[in-house]
Parts: sequence; structure tokens; C-alpha cells
Amino acid sequence: MRELAESIELVDTLPGVNVAPAEYTRLLGYPHGRVLEGRALELANWARAWYEKNGKPWIYARQAESLEIAGDKIQIDGMPFTSKRLQSTLEQADAHCAILVAVGAGPETEEEARKRWEDEKPDEYFFLEMFGSAVVEHLTTLTGANLCDWAERHGMAVLPHYSPGYPEWDIAEQPQLLELMKRTRKRTLPSPIEVLDSGMLRPKKTLLAVFGLTRHTDRLRRLTELVPCENCSFASCQYRRAPYRRAPRSIEPAVPNRAAILDAEADYSVNVKALKRWAEERLSLQASEDGTIDALFRYDGTTCNNMGRPLTFHYTVKLGPRAEGYPILEQHCAPAGGDAGHTQMCQYLENPERLMSAIKREQPLNGQTLNAVLAWRREPSAAGCYCEPASREHKWGLVLETIHYALVQMELAQDAEQS
Repeated sequence: MRELAESIELVDTLPGVNVAPAEYTRLLGYPHGRVLEGRALELANWARAWYEKNGKPWIYARQAESLEIAGDKIQIDGMPFTSKRLQSTLEQADAHCAILVAVGAGPETEEEARKRWEDEKPDEYFFLEMFGSAVVEHLTTLTGANLCDWAERHGMAVLPHYSPGYPEWDIAEQPQLLELMKRTRKRTLPSPIEVLDSGMLRPKKTLLAVFGLTRHTDRLRRLTELVPCENCSFASCQYRRAPYRRAPRSIEPAVPNRAAILDAEADYSVNVKALKRWAEERLSLQASEDGTIDALFRYDGTTCNNMGRPLTFHYTVKLGPRAEGYPILEQHCAPAGGDAGHTQMCQYLENPERLMSAIKREQPLNGQTLNAVLAWRREPSAAGCYCEPASREHKWGLVLETIHYALVQMELAQDAEQS
């Protein structure tokens, strides 16, 4: 057991949020060096201005009382965790302590983004969502810089942060980390946090992390992979040990000759041309720092009665990290904001509560990897409405196949760039 005499607890509910344009542009998915202009610049400036006026960012950091590594377990204040990557980092640096960090962009951002989506303003939704993600990254970087300053003055060094959901740390351990984080000393967490069954946090623009702490600063000079500076964009840091080398963000960092996760030769149930069109026109994908992906799909159909009234439903799917095979963590289907067509479906007119409950309850393939959709045998249904289970299954299949197709194309494009 390694005990620590020094102690640190930081709480900041008014941290400066100065997201670097290059970092925001990277999260938006633009190539490195791209300068925004036109409509994109207008939306980016709007999102930044909205957050400056309405956002409520916060930071919390607490030094753990004890750190112990035994076998394949990391014990932080007696709480066990299993992460080969984090354990390796701590052992290589001979870390004597861990610092628990929580940061949040505040729930206001995602609430406003949700309203924009329901108002059928997907561009505003996307730019505000990405700015919220950029704020979380900035707060994590800012916290790391503050910890570096404190550690340097005490003859120590801070290691790269790690979080549940990152490679080799199961997101299922997120509840334990949150429980540990709530064992605050003088101050409580600045904002309420809860963990969903999937391991995701609510509010989603929140991050829990562990920073290792070591007195062996010489090891960081010899082992460059232990230096957090290469992943830190805090330009004015006076303690920088290595230049910032972060690559432009993509759904998944390109790795030469990496093993295939998704079946690139998939035999889809629908025409590939249709999948390509839907991926371009109806689907948006958003990557998070923890490796998860949020997918949004818009389905446009018609009722089978009442002269074919148009209706629109939104599908949201959260996928786990690529390294875990893109497991389906969350699924939701609901009418788009302002849609009235669904109220004209025959089953809705007969029993609206029963129909909408069935739509909300059905989550086919939840918990399985995305490849499972290729083996899912569904009854064909050309109905545009949602009255029958077969038609609802058929639509879920189209949604999941479109997501599968889109991710395959992204991975093929990334691999081509590396070859």
C-alpha cells in the first residue's frame, strides 16, 4: 500500500473555456489545417457564442488516499479496477498515487442541442454537440495543466489520463469510478452525475478520469509514451516535455494493417446503392473521446391509411468502441419533433399508448456487436408505417445496416490512406 502525505482537492465552477479553433475544427471532422468559412464558420461562431452565454462548465479533482497494484487489479482507495493499459502506465512510471478527475460542460448544451434537433435544425445540433465535446476535452487539458503545475512544484510529474471505455478499460467499471469520485472531502461534485446501464454518463458531456502521479520524473524522459504532453494542446504550458502531436480526429485513429472489426464483404439485405444514399443523406455519426459513437438516423415514411400521411421518426444508436467490436449499447426510436403523421397510423388511432410503448420498448440486437445485423433474419415488410412488429423490425434492420455500411466505408478509407 502506498500512502501519500501531500493532498490536493480542486473545485472550479468558473473555469476559463477557450477552445482552440484547431481543436474544434478537428472534432467537426475537417482535415488538419482547414480554415472554416461560409455557413460552417457561421455555425461554429454561433455555437461558441451560445456556450459563452449559457454554458456552465466545471472541474473537480481529488487526490486519492492510496494506490496499490496487486496481480491484475488496481486498488484506488480500496476500490478495485482492471485496466491493462492504465496498470502498465502506472507500473512503468512507478506511480505512487492517483488523482481522480471529473469535468463537465454542463447539461445545458445537450439540452439545447436536443431542442435544435427536434426543431429540425441538424446543423445547429451538430455544431453545438461538437462544441460541447470540445469543451470537455479543453477542461480535461486545463485540469492536466493545473495538475502539472502543482506536481512540478512538489518534485513530481503527472501521467496521461485514462478513463473507463478507453481501450483495455471496460466501461462497465464506470459506476465504481463515479462512486469513488463522490467520496469528496470538503466539497461535493459541482454537478450531479449518474451512470446509465450502458456505462455512459448523464449528462453525456462529462468525463471521469484517472491521472497517475510519480516522483520518478526521470522515467518520463526515457519513456516517451508516459509523457502526457504529446496529447495536451495547452499551448502556454511552461512544463511541456514534448511537442503536441495529436493527429486530426476521426471516428477511429487509422492503424496500418489493423485487424478488421466489421465485415467489409457484408451481404446486406438491401441494395448497396440505397445504403450509400441513406448514409449520406439520413445518417450522422459522432465520435466521443471515450471511443463510443452516437448515430442519428432519420426515417421518412407514410401511413398505410388516411391517404398516406407522411411521417418522420428519429433513430438514435450508441455504439461502444471499435476495439470491442462496436457493441450496441443504446437504441431509441421516436417520432421526430413536431411530427403529426404518426398520430394517423391505424394502430395509433386504436390504442396510441400501446403502440408507442411497443416502439419505445423494442431494442433489437441491443448488447450485441454491430456485425450481428448481418445474420439477423427478419420478415420482409414494405409498409411505411409502424403498426406491425414486422414493419418495425424491418426499419431497425435498415438503420443498423446503414450504420454498418457507413463505418465500413470510413475504415476502408482510413486504411487506404495508410497504405
